Amino acid sequence: MKIRIKGNFLRYRLTRSDVALFAKEGYIAEQTEFGEQTLTYSLQQSSGGQLSATFANNQITFFMSAAMADEWTSTERVGFEGMYGHLHLLIEKDFKCLDDVTEDQSDNYPNPLAAGKD
Repeated sequence: MKIRIKGNFLRYRLTRSDVALFAKEGYIAEQTEFGEQTLTYSLQQSSGGQLSATFANNQITFFMSAAMADEWTSTERVGFEGMYGHLHLLIEKDFKCLDDVTEDQSDNYPNPLAAGKD
């Protein structure tokens, strides 16, 4: 799972195995260590009807309704987007990059634009 933050924009991208684990468990988390502190970012299924997020105790928690989670994990739907107060939220499946990168992308979703690339 990847996180991207820019201003009030929060985006998560999940690989195929991340999405499968989220579908099974309803929760997934990653951690980044900053010296003696750890940032945890997680995705959690919730009973709410919209996307939402919290930040407390060095943890960002992104909430997705059960209905959204079911649609997202069991179909070809790429993601969901919404506003939560002033925070713009986006959750999406992680596609393989079209350009050369050193990052392991073997677990990413096939990029639908790859067929048109020479």
